[in-house]
Amino acid sequence: MKAVVCTGLNQISVEDVTLDPPKAGEVRVKMAATGVCHSDLSATNGTIPMGLPVVLGHEGAGTIMEVGAGVTNVAPGDSVILTFVPNCGKCFHCVRGEAFLCRAIPPTGRQMDGTSRLHWNGKDLGAFTALGCMAEEAVVPSISVVKVSKDVPARVAALIGCGVTTGVGAAITTAKVKPGSTVAVFGCGGVGLAIIQGAKIAGAERIIAIDLAANKLEMAMKFGATDVINGSEGDAVAKVKELTDGMGADYAFEAIGIAAVVEQTYRATRRGGKTIVVGVGKFTEQVKFNALTLSLEGKTICGCNYGSVNPAEDFPKLIRLYTRGKLDLDGMVTSTYTIDQAPNAFADLEKGVNARGVILF
Repeated sequence: MKAVVCTGLNQISVEDVTLDPPKAGEVRVKMAATGVCHSDLSATNGTIPMGLPVVLGHEGAGTIMEVGAGVTNVAPGDSVILTFVPNCGKCFHCVRGEAFLCRAIPPTGRQMDGTSRLHWNGKDLGAFTALGCMAEEAVVPSISVVKVSKDVPARVAALIGCGVTTGVGAAITTAKVKPGSTVAVFGCGGVGLAIIQGAKIAGAERIIAIDLAANKLEMAMKFGATDVINGSEGDAVAKVKELTDGMGADYAFEAIGIAAVVEQTYRATRRGGKTIVVGVGKFTEQVKFNALTLSLEGKTICGCNYGSVNPAEDFPKLIRLYTRGKLDLDGMVTSTYTIDQAPNAFADLEKGVNARGVILF
């Protein structure tokens, strides 16, 4: 089958690979759609440490073709969304209601038994987040799929696998944005736009979008931002404070993964407000806070992984928001690609031309 493989740092190509059948506790999925997410790019450039070569893709939807021994949560023919954070229901975090931190699958690019189902040129391949779904088919743990209605378009369902869940969840579940509040969002890529939508659903009165790209700010207005700030045209923090009577935002979100922007986001948060860090930064970078004002200002700094959600519970909720017209997912898909066009999709991702690009199979 065809798969998008990162063969070395900053090297992406479409290759013919082989896929083993599922073992116990695993399923084989015929992919229908896979989102092209910035985290995939981070795996290629070393921001997310990953053994190479690896099949990319962690934001996908498809149909169950085969199940391994002991699988009971899905059956052949079921439509599913893949979740890059599994939900085992048994680990330390799952039993404490923190499914978004489940550690059942180690971040090694291998399956739960430590072996690979993917092979290329006589070598084992890794699967990004144990999914590797930027391929015509994928063998994944059964705890990494959530059954959904066949009526949900695949291109929409795929987005729920990562970007939309992370962004909407960041606003509604992690931050718990209150009606009538002010929100600032630094970074208006796919996740940032989902945060904006989540803040709107939560009832935020003012949603301020900050980015360097004019086209991203136009998208932000489309998805619910009330104000936009071009960060290349002056002090973005000062402008956020101007729009909030000098106070700063009740909730400020960083959705890029750049240490300096995290610091900006914190400064744009009002005293007693919340700073939510959603973007994935580099392992080698540090974020600095003033030791005096950190306590005196009483702000909360919160990391956000996968929108603090439980995929089994929250994927269906997001689909209901979509079907009721509260969550615009069709508008998030601004370009589609074939698998052979994957390198072009990544080039467009780096240029920032899409809200979200999706590979259709």
